[in-house]
Amino acid sequence: MPILKLGLPKGSLQDATVALFAKAGYKLVVSSRSYFPVIDDVEISPLLLRAQEMSRYVEDGTLDCGITGADWVAENGSKVETMTELQYSKATTNKVRWVLAVPEASSIKSVKGLAGKRIATEVVGITRRYLAKHKVKADVEFSWGATEAKVASGLVDAIVELTETGSSLRANKLRIVETLCESSTQFIANTQAAKNAWKRAKMGQIIMLLKGALAANNMVGMKLNVETKNLDKILAALPALKNPTVAPLARDGWVAVETVIEEDIVRSIIPALKAAGAQGIIEYPLNKLII
Repeated sequence: MPILKLGLPKGSLQDATVALFAKAGYKLVVSSRSYFPVIDDVEISPLLLRAQEMSRYVEDGTLDCGITGADWVAENGSKVETMTELQYSKATTNKVRWVLAVPEASSIKSVKGLAGKRIATEVVGITRRYLAKHKVKADVEFSWGATEAKVASGLVDAIVELTETGSSLRANKLRIVETLCESSTQFIANTQAAKNAWKRAKMGQIIMLLKGALAANNMVGMKLNVETKNLDKILAALPALKNPTVAPLARDGWVAVETVIEEDIVRSIIPALKAAGAQGIIEYPLNKLII
């Protein structure tokens, strides 16, 4: 029986990934004592790995595919195929940035000001390539963590740190000088595995279900009944992913309307629908939305 070796991110994305797979229809059980989760699909063999390492093991074929950040693919210089982006939260643009930051009082205004300076970061490769691109020579050292504290205490002159909004950097009295790159969560595949018809089809199935689960975030289904004479008013008041489904009821002169809407507008739209003549309004959660 063919098996797809799937890498799952350990760390900050772990819980969100397990929850995502559950919503996609996969029962994934993770033990704190094991790096080998159990999944209710005999054709998938999952392994927990740090996102920072994922692309290396996908590239060399230890894994057929995995979920990681585009930044770590770039940092490792891995030659893998990006199958799709996975937007874990609709509350963000799904983009994070690696930025060059210095103390607020620093005289450094651009990357050129880093000549001869010391920089701490977890993405040494990305930083060195960025400096080389701008023809700047500086000392880049790997940071195991607490990077903001190193620059604030004067151990280094600047840091390259991951941020989404910049609020943490501002809280530590740091100023963003430049953005080195953006990153997003990606489903990546080994180039040879991607050429295998069965593995590519299996990955495609997983991606479709994961993206369906993500698309359903913050969305709900809604059903209601309405007299035909009031249908135009209901449709005018009802936003929809696409045109709502309208079906006749057994009762003459009445139809059923079904649609998908954003959850955060439900509380404002239900009173409007009721006022327009809707009856039997039902709201229900969605696990997957396949578009």
